[in-house]
Amino acid sequence: MEMLTTTAFIWIDRLLIAGYRLTGFTFVDFLLGTFYLSFLCVIAGELTVALALKINRRYFNQLNADVSKREQLALMAHQAGDKKAYQALNKQATDAWGKQFFTMFGYSAGMFWSLPFGLAWMQSRFAGIEFALAAPLSWLFGATVGYTFIFIPLYIFARIVFKYLRPRLPYFRGVQAMLDQRGAESG
Repeated sequence: MEMLTTTAFIWIDRLLIAGYRLTGFTFVDFLLGTFYLSFLCVIAGELTVALALKINRRYFNQLNADVSKREQLALMAHQAGDKKAYQALNKQATDAWGKQFFTMFGYSAGMFWSLPFGLAWMQSRFAGIEFALAAPLSWLFGATVGYTFIFIPLYIFARIVFKYLRPRLPYFRGVQAMLDQRGAESG
């Protein structure tokens, strides 16, 4: 088992370090490799969330239907002038909405599970490497920064790029269609 784990780590390391050896220019390669790593982290998180949504589609659709039903019933009670029924139904609708909200919050948190692994790999390769900062950044962050300072903005940029690529990527095209449909139904 240990040999299998070691072989997997070597294979993953080779896959990740390849992004850092593209041009021969050290800093450019560092930026490209870090963007590549951050983009892989984005894809891993998005795959996880897409899988969770597909597995739990029935439950999530039930939550959506429950919210809609309770909102409609509360609105009907309000229109009928039944204040007690309206308050009770509105509380139920709010509780159902809360379940739906925190379920989506949990799914959203699933997007970020890969970040610690990406940063841990970077630490194994780039610990102790510092980048000098020019003013005014050096006034805010100090004279030098480590790999995390570069990784985080590139991760955010990778997430933005992925947002625009998602409708064009084979697997994620279907996920985007499902999200668009869900947004149209709830909006």
